[in-house]
Amino acid sequence: MNKLRDTGTRLGLLLGVMIVSGAVFLGVKTTATAAPVTPETPFTSSTVVKKNNLPGGFVYLDEVLPSAQYEIRYYSENNFTGTRVDGYKAPLAIFSKTAAAALKKVSENLEQKGYILRIYDAYRPQQAVNHFVRWSQDAADLKMKPQYYPKLDKRNLFKLGFIAKKSGHSRGSTIDLTLAHKDTGKLVDMGSPYDFFGEISYYNTTLISSTQHVNRKLLKDAMVKQGFKPYAKEWWHFTLIKEPYPKQYFNFKVE
Repeated sequence: MNKLRDTGTRLGLLLGVMIVSGAVFLGVKTTATAAPVTPETPFTSSTVVKKNNLPGGFVYLDEVLPSAQYEIRYYSENNFTGTRVDGYKAPLAIFSKTAAAALKKVSENLEQKGYILRIYDAYRPQQAVNHFVRWSQDAADLKMKPQYYPKLDKRNLFKLGFIAKKSGHSRGSTIDLTLAHKDTGKLVDMGSPYDFFGEISYYNTTLISSTQHVNRKLLKDAMVKQGFKPYAKEWWHFTLIKEPYPKQYFNFKVE
């Protein structure tokens, strides 16, 4: 396991702990399997400079949820492609104003119970989705297979429902997130890491413990209460049911 972690670390981009408007941006050690999530390692702090040129109806989530943690995986190399994804020019989470307002209520409810949110991805440009398509067609690129899809053929990830050629994220009201303990900042154990492609990431999988099921249910119930719909194959993925742009796919950069 140490050897695998060392390999993942070389592939990871050390983002750093970035403080913007009180929000924490974290870098995390990679893991090689779907084992329970291990504590994250924070890196050097710096400042994220925003373009502040968002389309009307969108906001930076850290300005709405300053208590949340932000680990934007597609800005780093620690994602299933092994490289920074097209369209991610900064480690920022952008969301529709409508969905952000609902997510704020989720956050407030969970904070009363001792939890904060960690955001992995929110709005995703269409150019990023196109990047995923090109990656899936490169059969020789398997460098992240041990960590993210060890038992699957990458060419089948679309058919299996883990990646889509048109993503709800590009409509601006779909989010990938998890929970962290408010007092320590450490991740809550959900039984599988974010973006791990396999049955263990299905919400109702039988491959995790009862405690991990309880943790997943805590997140799901809080999101559903505020109008978000879960995705059965990814415990971290939720879409606002009454999303403001249900048929529009955006392509502006995350910056």
